[in-house]
Amino acid sequence: MEAQKARLTRGPVGRHLVDMTLPMLLGITTMMAQSFIDAWFLGRVGDRALAAYSFGFPILMIVTSVAIGLGAGTSSVVARAIGAEDHRRAKRLVTDSLILSFLITASVSLIGVLTIEPLFRVLGAPEDMIPMIRTFMIILYGGVPFIVVGMVGMSSMRATGDTRLPSKLMISGAVLNVALDPIFIFGFGPVPAMGLNGAAMAALLARGAIFVGALYLLLHKLHMVSFRKPKLPELRKSWADILHVGLPAAGTNAIVPVGLAVITAMIARFGPEAVAGFGVASRIESLVLVIYYALSAVIGPFVGQNLAAGKENRIQLSLRLCAAFCIGSGLVIAIALALLSGFLPTLFSSNEDVVRVTRLFLWIAPVSYGAYGIVMVVNAAFNGLGKPMPGVVISVTRILVLYVPLAIIGMRIYGIVGIFAAYAVANVMSGILGYFWAKTNAHRLCGVASVQSTG
Repeated sequence: MEAQKARLTRGPVGRHLVDMTLPMLLGITTMMAQSFIDAWFLGRVGDRALAAYSFGFPILMIVTSVAIGLGAGTSSVVARAIGAEDHRRAKRLVTDSLILSFLITASVSLIGVLTIEPLFRVLGAPEDMIPMIRTFMIILYGGVPFIVVGMVGMSSMRATGDTRLPSKLMISGAVLNVALDPIFIFGFGPVPAMGLNGAAMAALLARGAIFVGALYLLLHKLHMVSFRKPKLPELRKSWADILHVGLPAAGTNAIVPVGLAVITAMIARFGPEAVAGFGVASRIESLVLVIYYALSAVIGPFVGQNLAAGKENRIQLSLRLCAAFCIGSGLVIAIALALLSGFLPTLFSSNEDVVRVTRLFLWIAPVSYGAYGIVMVVNAAFNGLGKPMPGVVISVTRILVLYVPLAIIGMRIYGIVGIFAAYAVANVMSGILGYFWAKTNAHRLCGVASVQSTG
């Protein structure tokens, strides 16, 4: 059927990237805006609620990295199957990925609930905030299966080249979340005011809606879910192929929140207001980086289909176009945030210390966003090639080799400004590394992956 044809192997490369990126940009922007609004609502509850939310954010990113990894693995193998015109295999892979995602998330949720208190003590959360954080995280862990399976389902849709359906799901889920936020956070009618827990409950219901919608579309519109009982060897092969990319991709994405957790613990030394300010800055950053999230979400399927079709020139051109776009747009973003740095923090808090920390971040970090965008695109491209390890190396270098050590040094010399400066330096250096690695090794990686896909 049309949705399963290798549509990305023909036509202008730039137009495909634009046509795929725009729907994803709209969908991801809506979800990021929802996170932005969440933080705004919690800012109305109080700085302690905002700080508790900020302590939980790195953990939520780690959970999300599992979903991103499994989604990347699914997208990579499904896109290559579609590019090779093996539609039966693509359908089997989608089905098996959903089963695998559910089994993994059940384990992640259980481990998460059992480790809440010791984990957040290690992260530097004040003892009197632990009960608040525990209740908040239990609700969020309950939504992990919805988050992960829903995201894997949307990754399967993107593998076909269709980004409009997952975009519609993301927009619908974000709108529902925003509508539910004030009801559960502040109370309405029979619903009592739940504060921080209300934000978690709204997210749980919204992610559940995305989960149901993704399964419905895969089953009834794209017909990419099989009810045929798989043979055990076939199931093992599907899971092995998915995890070959999925595990390194999950690790690559998990490195970021692990590093963020370490940085959050460092910032906690400057007080809860500093953590709240850093949390506000992180929300703003997530929103402005949405274009790079969207671009990295589409480059993997594009590379995967063209790899299977043996069209290396289209892959090389796509990487050059993406890098040029990241550099230009990064400069625009940096200038805009510098100009708005006096206004944006006040949307979340009137506390002068919170506003000051957020403003410092917005002056320093955004100069490196273009390079960070290149890192995202290159890592996603390597996943699409079925060769995820270079992305792991780049991300480990960025966070563990550069960011954390430089932040430790910077904090001792310049305080919190040194931490933010270390982030910018790490982004620029890893962006340069990623770009030249992709440029000099794409031909070899395409050749190896092509042999593997036909062997």
